[in-house]
Amino acid sequence: MRYLFEGHALDTDRRELRRGPDALLVAPQVFDLLAYLIGHRERVVSKDELISAIWNGRAVSDAALTTRLNAVRSAIGDSGEQQRLIKTLPRKGFRFVGVVREEWQGSPIEQAASTTYPGETEETPSSAPRLSIVVLPFANLSEDPEREYFVDGVTESLTTDLSRISGSFVIGRHTAFTYKGKAIDLKQIGRELNVRYVLEGSMQGAGDRLRVNVQLVDAETSAHLWADRFDKLVADLFDMQDEIVSRLANTLDAQLTEQEARRSERSPHPNSMDLYFRGKALLHKGWTSEGVPQARAMFERALTLDPKNVDAMVWMAGVDLILGVSYLDDATSEHFAVAEATSIRALSLAPNHAYAHLILGCALICTNRAVQGIAEFERALALDRNLAEAHAQTGSAKLYMGRGAETEAHINEALRLSPRDIFAHRWFMITGFAKMQVDADAEAVRWFRRSIEANRNDVNAHFGLAAALALLGSLNEAKAAAKALFALVPDFTIRRFRNGACSDNPVYLAKRERVYQGMRLAGVPEG
Repeated sequence: MRYLFEGHALDTDRRELRRGPDALLVAPQVFDLLAYLIGHRERVVSKDELISAIWNGRAVSDAALTTRLNAVRSAIGDSGEQQRLIKTLPRKGFRFVGVVREEWQGSPIEQAASTTYPGETEETPSSAPRLSIVVLPFANLSEDPEREYFVDGVTESLTTDLSRISGSFVIGRHTAFTYKGKAIDLKQIGRELNVRYVLEGSMQGAGDRLRVNVQLVDAETSAHLWADRFDKLVADLFDMQDEIVSRLANTLDAQLTEQEARRSERSPHPNSMDLYFRGKALLHKGWTSEGVPQARAMFERALTLDPKNVDAMVWMAGVDLILGVSYLDDATSEHFAVAEATSIRALSLAPNHAYAHLILGCALICTNRAVQGIAEFERALALDRNLAEAHAQTGSAKLYMGRGAETEAHINEALRLSPRDIFAHRWFMITGFAKMQVDADAEAVRWFRRSIEANRNDVNAHFGLAAALALLGSLNEAKAAAKALFALVPDFTIRRFRNGACSDNPVYLAKRERVYQGMRLAGVPEG
């Protein structure tokens, strides 16, 4: 992509800034800052957004940001006093206000003819940024032309929501919509926009249902990486649009993590972000006694290479949280304390990191501070409305408050937003314990079994199932469930579970006694 403005040309493929025929020498961050402001020129960009996009959320002082902006202005003949091209809006952010024309591959947009400069030759585009993606306008296969607005709305909202994924680079909707209705080779799109991934999709009405088809494509090879299809009953269109976007955004977050982890494995010299993706992908596969320490090692290496890698820091806190809630050892309270401290440190560097607020909230609810934890979940959702885990953990907090009857509604909201979530097995397990809190043991069994079907590595689901079956009198099945538990954690005991109580709420504690009794009947040792 080439942006033309006031005698300058910013070429994002070649990473060149030119004034007329002359190439200007600018620092990489200065180039990225200018490209981001131009690429998002339709709106005001906040300071936090710039820091997240250009510095990956690392701590950057106001003075350093001002220095870089001054360098950008100087390179394009602007100044802080004139602000002809880049406006500073106090307490709001920055906006590129110059008139811009876009062109690529010699085919201009918003102009009649292309512009070239002496000495320019065709070159192979530089390696596309990690997590770079364009959402092509979804095709409206419905016979109803009125649905066109709805389909376009899904494309635009998905573009916005994917940009909330930490470290992502998402092509703006104005550029993406120039491809609408055109049959263009996806490799060509990848070259023109310098992205790694292309998402394309379609929607079609069939009676009272709406069918959504999507596929994620590797822009370098045109290989199909992932595809999905789901049907929805036609209801309120705005609610449908939000749900479709949330489902896709949550699934794509997991899929892109997996793809980036695979790419990083091919690198002989992985950098901090490569290691972060590898660690995150390991946790996505399941919380096992082997996998969790491996993930921790990846995040530790990532932070050694870059001590201010906020994403690695947040997931390092997540590892300690996992160790605490999975009863893999006896240091439950220590793990929760470390998770809390690490997430607070991450938030000091990136106050608007939604997942850091989520992890902090989990650490709080696990240490008898459910109300404060719910407040953190609300902050996380204000920053990322698609964060289904925040809804699920609110349900968990209600369990710790002795209000297990309210848990299922929160879990169902999480499942509505992300029905195939990689952590959904945890949500099923939480609901199982909520059902036991209200003495609905048969329902608890169904939820625990659903959890184990989704992921057989969840320790909690196995001992929950053992306890619920035993209380129902199905002792042989209960003992079989306990046996599966010991295969995961051979030294698990009731004492370890008792010491991991997350609340002093009297209802919560009283109902846990039923779980202890069921575990004893199933053959779990007291310890």
